Amino acid sequence: MSEIRVALADDHPIVLAGLKALVESTPDMSLVGEAVDGQAALELIRQTLPDVAVIDVSMPKLNGFGLAKAVAEQCPEVRVLVLTVHEDRAYLDQLLQCGVRGYLLKRSAAEDLIHAVRAVMAGGLYVDPAMASKLLSAAKTPGAATSELSSREEAVLRLTARGFSSKEAAAKLLLSIKTVETYKARGVEKLGLHSRAEIVRYGARHGWLDET
Repeated sequence: MSEIRVALADDHPIVLAGLKALVESTPDMSLVGEAVDGQAALELIRQTLPDVAVIDVSMPKLNGFGLAKAVAEQCPEVRVLVLTVHEDRAYLDQLLQCGVRGYLLKRSAAEDLIHAVRAVMAGGLYVDPAMASKLLSAAKTPGAATSELSSREEAVLRLTARGFSSKEAAAKLLLSIKTVETYKARGVEKLGLHSRAEIVRYGARHGWLDET
């Protein structure tokens, strides 16, 4: 199995050093570079196209929200894993809208970073367990039953909830991107969902995020 190429961005030198040590001590991972502000991180990601970019939310010059949006637009093949101290669900919702594939709390990084990187690399959506419980407890997603979905609509929404783009879902399901987007639109209409964050919360309630 090829190495997972990782880029790191955090404006705190001690945190960055710790993340670097974790990645470099993991046999199936390699560090392609590091940055201490958002603009430098974007340049690094553009130049190296890592498999996974681990970024802090609060950075100078370009914060994590702006960086995640820029990466999604300019380097969509790069999976973004956010590292943050914020345990507010509003941050998670906003970052999901920006296209991030993972949300890891800094207090969990020493134990869970490597697992999170692997989960994101495998195509899933990683949410810190502390945040996942908030997703579940706060999920007031409107609620038609999953049984109302066609098998294709459910398959597309499951992949969407786990962080896959329409292009990636199309490749997995052997469908065109347009067809995937049609199934997604039908599915969210049936379920009364209006955003990616709501799809993720619905998926959390129905066990979709635990799939491999």
